[in-house]
Amino acid sequence: MFKETIDCIDAGSEYCPCHLAESGDCILCSQLHGSCFCDCSNWKGVCIYQEFKYNGEKAKEGRKTFNCLVEEKLLYENDVLLLKFKAPHKLAIDLVKPGGYIFIRTDPNVYFDVPISILESDIETNIITIMIEVRGIKTKKLLGIEKGGEITIRGPYWNGVFGLKNIQKQKNRNVLIISRGIGMAPMMPVIQKFTANNNKVYLLLDKEPYKDNYVKEYLDKYNVTPIFMNTIDKGDISSECKSMINTFISEKNISNIHIAGADILTYKIIDYMNEINNTKVLLSCCNNTKMCCGEGICGSCTTRFSGHRVKRFCKVQADPRNVFEGRRFI
Repeated sequence: MFKETIDCIDAGSEYCPCHLAESGDCILCSQLHGSCFCDCSNWKGVCIYQEFKYNGEKAKEGRKTFNCLVEEKLLYENDVLLLKFKAPHKLAIDLVKPGGYIFIRTDPNVYFDVPISILESDIETNIITIMIEVRGIKTKKLLGIEKGGEITIRGPYWNGVFGLKNIQKQKNRNVLIISRGIGMAPMMPVIQKFTANNNKVYLLLDKEPYKDNYVKEYLDKYNVTPIFMNTIDKGDISSECKSMINTFISEKNISNIHIAGADILTYKIIDYMNEINNTKVLLSCCNNTKMCCGEGICGSCTTRFSGHRVKRFCKVQADPRNVFEGRRFI
């Protein structure tokens, strides 16, 4: 019988057990679900149930809030904002991995915090760089942040990318990244990880809806030259993109494809990989789930699947194929 492999991004960390353990909704621990025997769905080397008992049957202390000095502010095209700010050293280390993100405070009401992925975390200077697409009420407030002022953030959070295990497996291989729009920002820690593990990175970059490549200076650090193209055409993957995927798989022996863009791009690429009957190439992608608390409590990140299954995607770490297969869009 096939058993889907899921993981909790916080399991075994300093933030585990969390508030889900208190309510009997722990993602991994069977005993915290009320079972009388131990049957962890994914052993992390730490007994969550034991940690919960040792901690007085309470959740560990959650993420902290930091006031950070803004070192640089750049505004592109009136709706793409780049911010650099000085962070505590430990926070910079915690956010250097793929999937790192933070919540930015825009209002005294903490429910208005905005989740933003990390573009770069420099552990030498402790400078964290983020790129924000200004769209809604909350992100528009971020335009008021100025150089020399303060930015209030909460973190670290780590589940900004699905398929982290697939990324970590890539060593001395050829990998392909397909990115569109603001997805160019959160793809950078993934590229950093790939190059650190001596992988050759190929990049298909769709600038739409923007006029320019705003991460060029960061790509140059890793000697990655993008191939510019239109990835989406009339709600499907463009024929040009399909052709390039086939070429890279057959000629470059690509072992992993990372998709950095909207869910429609990920969904269509998974469909296309199934269409060409290729399940050997591993996948990873951006986590575009709507989030509010980041702790699995508020429910804004929950997605329903066939079989009345509910997944909390601010914490659940899974393969992109499992994220999109059986997903209920209504």
